[in-house]
Amino acid sequence: MKKSLYKKLLENLSTDPFTVTFWDGTVKQYNQGVPEFHIAFHRPLSTKQLTEDPMLAFAEGYMDKSIEVDGDLEYIIESIFNQQGSILDQPLALSALNKFKSTGKKQSKDNVARHYDLGNDFYKLWLDETMNYSCAYFKSPDDSLYQAQKNKTHHILKKLNLQPGQKLLDIGSGWGYLLIEAAKEYGVEALGVTLSEEQYKQTKRRIETEGLQGQVEVKVMDYRELIHEGTTFDRIVSVGMLEHVGHANIPTFMEHTNRLLKDNGVALLHCITGLVEVEGNAFLNKYIFPGGQIPSVRELVDGMTQNDLRIFDMESLRLHYTITLRHWKRNFEENLHTISQQFDERFIRMWRLYLNACAANFTCGISDLHQFLVTKGPNNELPMTRDYLYE
Repeated sequence: MKKSLYKKLLENLSTDPFTVTFWDGTVKQYNQGVPEFHIAFHRPLSTKQLTEDPMLAFAEGYMDKSIEVDGDLEYIIESIFNQQGSILDQPLALSALNKFKSTGKKQSKDNVARHYDLGNDFYKLWLDETMNYSCAYFKSPDDSLYQAQKNKTHHILKKLNLQPGQKLLDIGSGWGYLLIEAAKEYGVEALGVTLSEEQYKQTKRRIETEGLQGQVEVKVMDYRELIHEGTTFDRIVSVGMLEHVGHANIPTFMEHTNRLLKDNGVALLHCITGLVEVEGNAFLNKYIFPGGQIPSVRELVDGMTQNDLRIFDMESLRLHYTITLRHWKRNFEENLHTISQQFDERFIRMWRLYLNACAANFTCGISDLHQFLVTKGPNNELPMTRDYLYE
């Protein structure tokens, strides 16, 4: 394996000083100064893969222990993200959205199962008691993860301006915490739909434990099937689901949101966003979120306006997601003994890479997290300012 390819990749990897040990024992420093981190290649990586997709090659090299790093993994990835033209700074812009096919219902369910059906016991180890697997809301940096996830849920519910007796739909309802809180605190009738069997089972248990049968319901169902039931809702919420829809399906999602909302109804869409439309990250698509694609703000807004969904409020929670991910990765590391009894070392290194890379991603502003509050047609009943959220 010639080192010329590595030299080209590593010379532009980061502006921070770092050292590299190659498989033959030679050591080289890049950039002047005291090294901030060290990378060791225990064996050469595939030349073909390095040429075609260096980001995926490095990720798999780390997963397979062909590469080891000495230093804070999140900081190292952040350092590489910040270097324009590095192996991690190569998003593939979409030349035309129509080159993507819409994801069918079976494929959507299979994609969800790959990630969310790893087992409730696994997620309980590093999420908090609410089992919220999305960006939390920190009123203070000292908030616990549990408190911040409660904050997030009630931040959303207040924005929706829920009234007793209203019907609420949660598209991609996760493990059901928001449904339960909406029913208990606001007296609404709530329906959640998910494609995850594991999330469905946990939500059913929560509904029964809280004695909310008849007021809260959960179904294993693709949201696209709901319009056939002829039911409409006063409020719709979707948290962390639009990232799984895919660029080609954004118009479909917005159309169904419009058709499922009553006139003057309100919806809150909470999702990761990008500045521009890009293809899905190869590592995440292959190992973490098959079929996942981060929507851009402009394609979301276009989909909304094409379906008479009027933006009432838009809020960025990007920095909250960095803190959320740091809690998750700390919990993950603190529970390695138990996790290692369920999964092998390659899985553990894969998830460690995923959590650290995501934290660096939000710190660097590669992705954002937005909450869009929209209404079907002009709604004059929502509070005029956000002041009511902080009372």
